[in-house]
Amino acid sequence: MKEGIILSVCLLLITFQVKADEYHFVSIENLFEQEVGRKVLPYFYSKLGHQITITPLPGKRASTMLSIGEKDGEIMRIFSYGIEHPDAIRVPTHYYSLQTMAFYKKNTGIVIKTKDDLAQYKVAKVRGVKHTNNMTKGMRFVYDMESTLAMMDSLESGEVQVALTNTIDGLIAIKARGYNDIVKLSEPLSELYLYHYIHQDHPELASEVNEVIKKMAASGELEIIIEQAEYEVFNHNGLRFPKVPKS
Repeated sequence: MKEGIILSVCLLLITFQVKADEYHFVSIENLFEQEVGRKVLPYFYSKLGHQITITPLPGKRASTMLSIGEKDGEIMRIFSYGIEHPDAIRVPTHYYSLQTMAFYKKNTGIVIKTKDDLAQYKVAKVRGVKHTNNMTKGMRFVYDMESTLAMMDSLESGEVQVALTNTIDGLIAIKARGYNDIVKLSEPLSELYLYHYIHQDHPELASEVNEVIKKMAASGELEIIIEQAEYEVFNHNGLRFPKVPKS
């Protein structure tokens, strides 16, 4: 009888431990950098013995799910996201980056040298994406799209004059659609680091994950994993990964 009680208690403790080691995160759907993050983030948690799930959602909904505590965090957002969302703890060490790039059609007379030049054009961006939200804040002619593909379709049809997104994300969409008259600027309008965010209910987890990221970056393991993830995302889209010089 005593042995049975002990066994039951042990099983309960094991069950509790398994539940404690499971975390549920969200990502922004249909963006290249987020798909890379979905492949990279599990490595961090496996080092800590944790299992995670990642659910892709529209940007605003992903943010809401973190804020109300329905999910344990977001896989990656820019630095300013943590300032605007005090309920989210930023893991201090970034693990990826993105470029904010403007795309436009050839021979349309578009001239963009700084982000302020965007104000004179009809600009499309993906709804709920923080880096393009920040860049177009206060501008009159800004149109939210549900995906990068939809944004490029609007650019091709002439409904908008500029499409704003991460460089590689835009290149994937252009190739997927087969458009050959859409080009990008020679230089990105900005380059931003991307950080993992964890709900404020798990402050100890943020420091643990941060140590893992730092060690993996120092050993070179993180770079290898990211490069593999990038290739896999491109292959999933039926594209050849371009050789982009490292900045």
